[in-house]
Amino acid sequence: MKALSVRNPWAWLIVRPDIVGEEVRREAYAAGLIKDIENRTRRTNFRGEFLIHASLGMTSREYEDAYGFLVTVAPNIELPPLYSLQYGGIVGAATLVDCVDSSDSRWYMGQKGYVLRDARMLPFTPCKGALGFFDVPDDVVHALRDHLSNT
Repeated sequence: MKALSVRNPWAWLIVRPDIVGEEVRREAYAAGLIKDIENRTRRTNFRGEFLIHASLGMTSREYEDAYGFLVTVAPNIELPPLYSLQYGGIVGAATLVDCVDSSDSRWYMGQKGYVLRDARMLPFTPCKGALGFFDVPDDVVHALRDHLSNT
């Protein structure tokens, strides 16, 4: 299975573990309260389900920049404290449905946008990340197997 490393708090904004329930999540997507675009500099031909990996590193400056972004585009989203975010492992899964050069999504701010659907939280599972889409070790996929098949 593939995964993509995303720096926090952006990974948290994709997974949004604070929004539970299928109907509530659907409404949150429609309201733009769940990050539905992952911004990148390169296109990808990959489509389908993948795991969200929360990168190991994040500086307080990066957190402050994300907070500043939210204040302007989504002021009703409250980020969790920096120290409570998880790093260096799988935190969720999503489906990549398209790669676009522009979007009306409030989350689009890059050269390329990976359009995400059906993002959800998974139990934190430590895993080494990599650049771009990477193959998840079999033991990590095995540890998440029950959670992946139930969604």
